[in-house]
Amino acid sequence: MATKWCVSMQAEGDRVMRHDEIVALADAVAGLGGVASGIGTMGFGAQVVVEAPDQDAALERGLEHFAAAVETAGLPSWPVTWAEVEGDDEFGGAW
Repeated sequence: MATKWCVSMQAEGDRVMRHDEIVALADAVAGLGGVASGIGTMGFGAQVVVEAPDQDAALERGLEHFAAAVETAGLPSWPVTWAEVEGDDEFGGAW
């Protein structure tokens, strides 16, 4: 049975992110119940909701969605430097 998971990721690079770039990332993750961050920082991040049977599968799906969103937004392909997965039970099914 699939569970909903919240996957948060951050990529870091070599320049400051502009407002319009993070807005484009936010648009790209919106369909996944996602949000984006990073305006004025040396990186960008997103949080998305995925369905998966376990935490490892959730992380894999989250990273796949993040990579696709980064490409859609036209952002640099910087390495993911941090990722975290939180399960539905940790939020009491709030989403």
